[in-house]
Amino acid sequence: MQEFEQYIGGDFSKASANFESLDPASGTAWALMPEAREADVNAAVEAAHAAFLAPEWADMTATARGKLLYRLADLVAENASELARLETRDTGKIIRETSAQIAYVAEYYRYYAGLADKIEGAHLPIDKPDMEVWLRREPVGVVAAIVPWNSQLFLAAVKLGPALAAGCTVVLKASEEGPAPLLAFARLVHEAGFPAGVVNVLTGFGPRCGAVLTSHPKVAHIAFTGGPDTARHIVRGSAENLASTSLELGGKSPFIVFEDADLESAANAQVSGIFAASGQSCVAGSRLVVAASVKEAFLAKLKVKAEAVIIGAPDNMATEVGPLCTAAQVACAEDIIARSLAAGAKLVTGGTRLEGAGHYFPPTILDCSAAPDAPCLTEEFFGPVLSAVSFESEAEALDIANDTAFGLASGVFTTSLTRAHRMIRGIRAGIVWVNTYRAVSPIAPFGGHGLSGHGREGGLAAALDYTRTKAVWLRTSDEPIPDPFVMR
Repeated sequence: MQEFEQYIGGDFSKASANFESLDPASGTAWALMPEAREADVNAAVEAAHAAFLAPEWADMTATARGKLLYRLADLVAENASELARLETRDTGKIIRETSAQIAYVAEYYRYYAGLADKIEGAHLPIDKPDMEVWLRREPVGVVAAIVPWNSQLFLAAVKLGPALAAGCTVVLKASEEGPAPLLAFARLVHEAGFPAGVVNVLTGFGPRCGAVLTSHPKVAHIAFTGGPDTARHIVRGSAENLASTSLELGGKSPFIVFEDADLESAANAQVSGIFAASGQSCVAGSRLVVAASVKEAFLAKLKVKAEAVIIGAPDNMATEVGPLCTAAQVACAEDIIARSLAAGAKLVTGGTRLEGAGHYFPPTILDCSAAPDAPCLTEEFFGPVLSAVSFESEAEALDIANDTAFGLASGVFTTSLTRAHRMIRGIRAGIVWVNTYRAVSPIAPFGGHGLSGHGREGGLAAALDYTRTKAVWLRTSDEPIPDPFVMR
């Protein structure tokens, strides 16, 4: 059985305890993972805090920080195939996606490498003739970065890249559900040559690890990706250290298809939006909102495509849908489907777990046109389950799209330019994809509002989230300071 170690203060070590990680394709243990507990977490934060103040990092120029990030990017690219293998083994994500995604992760580090010495201050035209005032952007301090099991290397990059570019130090907590790729990634951080303690990588469970980390008095900022319930615990915990937060949470994203859309292209995008990654994505287009006039034709297309999906071992390049990450996700999918059918939804295809070993669940489509209150339309869950409703007018489509507590992503499919712009303005979501879906870039900010969180990952905005502004006042007069009892 393969054994992994945590990375704290520039050293690899065993943790306070260990736990077995299960292979989702077989349901059997394949690796022994380090379980960080309070002592390990405290050591990691103290190492990050010491590194933040040490001259090796604090006095390093922004350009030099960028060069370290470039080196890390190169190492990620060189080791992408091995990292992809580990992510597939530990999470069940298919190898054809992890291979492409992790290779692209290197571009995020390159983007922030180039941005490191572009984070600028400003000169203020102050209303006092004998004063010069300017602003400096400085790193906030120690960052607690917490990522879920799905797309761990990608979700770590959108936190680690901007945080390091800004000059912060980081304690990165990998998900206990599949930590192998991030624990392996720590060796690349070490090889890249970051000063000891600048990046620390561990994993563990909520009460003994995550809660200790997010409430630690030396943590200045918490960057979290995960579910709203966990986010609430994190925000409550941050009351202890008054850390700022950026929260990238879940979604119940609408996928809107108008009658004039290219149905074949829209169907392929919908397959990508809900069945790719086995539906285990925060931006999954899980709510199909389709014009009534084309609903039956569109669902027929989707049914054919869903039933043609190749389900199999995640390490096979031919596989299109692999297992869900955990048995709990399978049980959750079954439960929500059962409750939705009881509420009046109609099963179009799928709906039942596959026989045999592993956490396999087929692409599933539910027609909820006669069940607008079906739980599958409102509750987020990770799985390849699409819930469809129809609309008669553009206004109704917009109302349905916005009828959610989430606000992360959305898709609009139409050939009408004017309609597209109206929908872009009207949809309450952080991302609107028009005639495409599930496209990402390090240049574009990513995030939502409502139960989908706040803050942005990607782009310049993300780097600025890891800085604070310092105002500097310089008196230019040689005259003695006048009345000391009057504020200038």
